[in-house]
Amino acid sequence: MSPAKPIADAPARSACTCFRVRKLTRLMSQRYDQALAPAGLNLNQYSILRRAGGTPRSIGELAHELGMDRTTLTRDLKPLLAAGWVETAPGDDARQRRIRVTAVGRRTVARAMPLWQAAQDDIERGLGRAGLLALHEQLDLAIGQLQGNPSA
Repeated sequence: MSPAKPIADAPARSACTCFRVRKLTRLMSQRYDQALAPAGLNLNQYSILRRAGGTPRSIGELAHELGMDRTTLTRDLKPLLAAGWVETAPGDDARQRRIRVTAVGRRTVARAMPLWQAAQDDIERGLGRAGLLALHEQLDLAIGQLQGNPSA
């Protein structure tokens, strides 16, 4: 048996789209997490609270809107439930539970919104308005394509 060939170092600028998107996601998440920390939230928690803030939704509906699977959302809801920021309510049938943001959760989101906006503004300053809009356009196009909806 011949010895295994060593794996070559990856190029500094990866051609792998997934690698680049994940790297961007990590960097963006770190920026928003740091900004939201004074409100006691991370970006994922803030996103859940913002999306769940209107009409109570089932876990399935909320997971779909967030682009998460139900299991991950259920796990991520546990600290929000423990903090009293969200609560469950009966759904249309006995098997379904709806998630709704509590008054305490709404106050937490209100404290966090200017922190989120500051992070958003910082990113826009770094990329420029045109760069940020171009990034959003390309991300929306990619999301639509990957979800099988090319016109999204």
